[in-house]
Amino acid sequence: MKPLAAFLKKEYIEAARTGKIMVLVLLFVLFGIMNPAIAKLTPWMLEILSESLEESGFAVTNVQVDALTSWTQFFKNIPMALIAFVLLFSDSFTKEYRSGTLLLVLTKGLTRYKVVLAKAVLLLSLWTLGYGLCFCITYGYTAYFWDNSIAHHLFSAVGMWWLLGTWVICLTVLFSSLLENNTGVTLCTAGIVALAYLWSFIPKAKAYSPAMLMNAGSLLSGMEVVEAYTRAALVAAVSAVMMVGVSVWNMNKRQV
Repeated sequence: MKPLAAFLKKEYIEAARTGKIMVLVLLFVLFGIMNPAIAKLTPWMLEILSESLEESGFAVTNVQVDALTSWTQFFKNIPMALIAFVLLFSDSFTKEYRSGTLLLVLTKGLTRYKVVLAKAVLLLSLWTLGYGLCFCITYGYTAYFWDNSIAHHLFSAVGMWWLLGTWVICLTVLFSSLLENNTGVTLCTAGIVALAYLWSFIPKAKAYSPAMLMNAGSLLSGMEVVEAYTRAALVAAVSAVMMVGVSVWNMNKRQV
């Protein structure tokens, strides 16, 4: 376990040294603040724009904002944070291939499956850290301004979206074990997510599409039940584990 711990430590130090962790923290903190801030400022912005909107033929009425408005912003903004995360860490494997450091690590006794596990642990822990930070900031400010208790199944909805992000990151790990450039990794990951999204439009099969978890924010209004997403969550969880397993298999077969 010592070589794995040493390699994982090296990965965290490198992510910090290159500024990726700092960018990640700033990004999620920014989104965490923006969610309640946008909700709080919405009536004020509409009041400022009301005159010009009325001249254009739009009627402006009083807008009531509450905790649901803030959490709606959370679920609108978190996809952008996930995209930024994937773009930021899409070179996690490929830079090792280009620089030749992977071969150096392997010659020092670290087995290939541990390389994959270390990379996966790094990405998933940073995603969990960033996502949790964004959630905690949003939760705190929303509780300060409004009442979080009106948001139904809040923790279930937030957990579903975390799982979706985990699934996407495992896709990134899978394609990183196959491809040698981060552009290809990003495009292939985006392609599978797009296919899963199209899959969610098939009436008899949509309940099993991981992309269904994108709609987990609908739970907040109480119009949906958690059970509507359990099959999609199960498919996402099982396929995420399988993708890491396939990544290990690919790495064992790969010429470095």
